[in-house]
This record gives sequence, C-alpha cells and structure tokens, in this order.
Amino acid sequence: MNKIILYLSIGLAAGVVSGITGIGGGVIIVPALIFLLGMTQHQAQGTTLALLVPPIGFLAAYVYYKAGNVDLKVAGFICIGFFLGGYIGAKVSSTISDLLLRRIFGILLFGIAIKLIIGK
Repeated sequence: MNKIILYLSIGLAAGVVSGITGIGGGVIIVPALIFLLGMTQHQAQGTTLALLVPPIGFLAAYVYYKAGNVDLKVAGFICIGFFLGGYIGAKVSSTISDLLLRRIFGILLFGIAIKLIIGK
C-alpha cells in the first residue's frame, strides 16, 4: 500500500508541475522513478511512456514494453495521480503572475539539470 501511495504521489506531483509549467510530466516522473524507486533510465523512460500511452507515446512505449522496461502497475497508478495533478496545476498557474510562472519554470529546469549532471 505504501508503494501505491508513492506512485500516486509521483503522478500527482508531475501533474501539478506539468499543469503549472506546461512541461511534460517526464521531467518529474523519470527522475522520481530513478531516484525514489531505483529504476534504471530505460525502465523509468519506458514506464513514463506507458503511463502517457492514451494516446501519447504508444509505439515508443510498446518498444520499451517488448524489451521488458515497462512496469504497467507503476504506470497505471502514477497516471491516476497525474490526471488529477494536471488539473490542480492548471488551476494554480492561472492564479499566479507571468513572472512568477517563468521563475518557477526556470528554477525547476535548473534544479533538475544540476541533479542529472551531478548524478546521485
């Protein structure tokens, strides 16, 4: 049950950030799957594509699935959270200034870039 809550939380956070910034959930989900769940880069990317399948990324996700790099259970639960989080993020973004929105976007991208460059 704790893992399901973690999966839903990752999806919710990704949905909120995606709704606020307009960037894809993969910017949040892929690093979360790697750093929080210990997935490989391939598994994280495949699982993220699987949760975005309807209809986004179906063929790419299928290739990852055939290679054994998709966890459908994880993708399904994160998808539920992402669906709800996207709505929440969009509502939040409509209430904040353009400047604040740009700064949030820049800080998010910078933070992720630094984490990915430095590594663990």
